[in-house]
Amino acid sequence: MLFTTRPELRGTFGMVASTHWLASAVGMSVLERGGNAFDAAAAAGFTLQIVEPHLNGPGGDLPAIVYSAERGDVVVICGQGTAPAAATTDHFRALGLDLIPGTGLLSAVVPGAFDGWLLMLREFGTWRLGDVLEPAIGYARHGFPVVPRITAAIANVEEIFRDEWTSSAAVYLRDGLPSPGALLDNDDVAATYKRIVDESRGGTREAELERARSLWYDGFVAEAIDRFARTEVMDASGARHAGLLTADDMASWRATLEQPLARDYRGHTVFKTGPWGQGPVFLQQLQLLEGFELGAMGVASADLVHTVVECAKLAFADREAWYGDPEFADVPLDLLLSQEYADERRALVTAEASATLRPGGTGPRLPAPVTGRLAAGVGEPTRASGDTVHLDVVDREGNIVSATPSGGWLWSSPVVPGLGFPLGTRAQMFWLEEGLPNSLEPRKRPRTTLSPSLAFRDGDPYLAFGTPGGDQQDQWSLVFFLHHVDFGLDLQAAIDAPCFHTNHFPSSFYPRSAFPRQIELERRFDAETLADLRARGHDVVVRDDWSLGRVSAAGRENGQLKAGANPRGMQGYAVGR
Repeated sequence: MLFTTRPELRGTFGMVASTHWLASAVGMSVLERGGNAFDAAAAAGFTLQIVEPHLNGPGGDLPAIVYSAERGDVVVICGQGTAPAAATTDHFRALGLDLIPGTGLLSAVVPGAFDGWLLMLREFGTWRLGDVLEPAIGYARHGFPVVPRITAAIANVEEIFRDEWTSSAAVYLRDGLPSPGALLDNDDVAATYKRIVDESRGGTREAELERARSLWYDGFVAEAIDRFARTEVMDASGARHAGLLTADDMASWRATLEQPLARDYRGHTVFKTGPWGQGPVFLQQLQLLEGFELGAMGVASADLVHTVVECAKLAFADREAWYGDPEFADVPLDLLLSQEYADERRALVTAEASATLRPGGTGPRLPAPVTGRLAAGVGEPTRASGDTVHLDVVDREGNIVSATPSGGWLWSSPVVPGLGFPLGTRAQMFWLEEGLPNSLEPRKRPRTTLSPSLAFRDGDPYLAFGTPGGDQQDQWSLVFFLHHVDFGLDLQAAIDAPCFHTNHFPSSFYPRSAFPRQIELERRFDAETLADLRARGHDVVVRDDWSLGRVSAAGRENGQLKAGANPRGMQGYAVGR
């Protein structure tokens, strides 16, 4: 029997799981006071912006997949902002850039998280915005306990904060480098959200939400962002550049509801976002893996790791060649998600680790290899650090939410004066090479790595799950899902089981590095397994025992609710009763 750090939680009232215990507690408090899963998710999501500022923020993005028991359907909430109207390949080339920098103002897109949460509340929630925002405002005003990774993140960019990004230093280095356990506040974020609540109050709940949205995208928030975006600031390229985002870009954008993509796997139906996220790569992996008897291979076995990794390489090669905003690119999803295509591609999996990217389809085109320089002291998202947050909620009425907010990290760009938060840098995921599905174009969504998941079992709404982790999101969450479905592990055991991923394909983040054949595994894999994988041609990198994956999950089955959360990093918690 595999060791588990905690029990799988069980109950009948409600479950909340997230990457920080304070957000989970906030979400549960909303359920206890009569809110539904959507109210709880929004309150927890706004709280995560405050208590995990190194992993997300008010200036970031929000994809979510939700099931409404009242409506009886699954929908995607797209809170992914678009590139500015002035963001063209010619503009970046004229600056002497081959890649869009990973930090600074030049890579900012419309901050979509705020309207993403408001859309969830408008369509499915019951609470007023002031009540939903109250916990986040409280933590911003009165402070929250700093976790060690916040201290490490600020220390990594302390030099640029003090020398270049002084508005960030005023927030995060006001009293010196914050130590783990100390309280950290952010008065400007508290004031920003409090002003929105105060100036939108009155009338119906829906009217309040619409006025709040206008204050953000047409009012004082957009005006402050427009002013600050004209400033030249140091970025990851080692030069100072002004941003392109304007108030008009903000006013021209709205969060949207979309239909999910879905595929079946061993009695489960998994729902994912469209190809403006990397979600379809999860479905492609499932279709490839369905042709293997994974359950006979053993948890943490060399056969399992090799098979999953080789299928991941094929699916992610297709991501690189074909995925992009479907409003701008013709993404051949019917082919990529077809059984015939999976059967054909599965034959490429052999006993030896593949060394190249092998996209399928007719005339696939991969981006030309290019690696950007990284200015000293700027910092960057690491391949396996999990620079994002995640939350899952289920309630007793049968509603389910899976959300993966991200962007607007404290080290992404300087804090906007007066607002208290930085802008996101999601445009770094575009290519400046023209003619690719994910090439930069004005008002286009970048192809992100953000990938919440929702699944049915035997036709019934069943499970919300996901993880931070950039390119690893649809690898770590897949390993969890396989542990649960193919090996019958409960949610907590599936999360706790040893994890792994491949770095074979180009990173979605600046400076776009790739490590062919490389796989990372936790040290809990035994020496025989590691030797077997090396013998098959894998470049094996061994990480700490509990270091890969930040998965959480919440579900409902046979009248009971259940949840589990990641123990790695000692932040994630599930709560419920």
